[in-house]
Amino acid sequence: MSETKPSLDDSTRERAEAAAFRTLVAHLQMRTDVQNIDLMNLAGFCRNCLSNWFQDAAGAEGVALSREEARALIYGMAYSAWKEKYQTDATAEQRAAFEKNRPSG
Repeated sequence: MSETKPSLDDSTRERAEAAAFRTLVAHLQMRTDVQNIDLMNLAGFCRNCLSNWFQDAAGAEGVALSREEARALIYGMAYSAWKEKYQTDATAEQRAAFEKNRPSG
């Protein structure tokens, strides 16, 4: 089975990537029931990872964002407010799964 790579020019690809990113962020902002530890255990990344990647990408473009500013863009509010409003304590099972699958590096 051969894969066909879509033929998108760079500008179209970047606009599509940006739209997909905005959709992902909006989805994560709506799904406050999904805890970061669940995301880490299932996907190997969480909202904090995404905010770190955003901060790095902005920096590469010459825009300095603090960690808190980047997190607020991803969470849709201050990280401290999100934690207070939505974060629950991790269960023993969640913590064990995280330790088993902890990303290296």
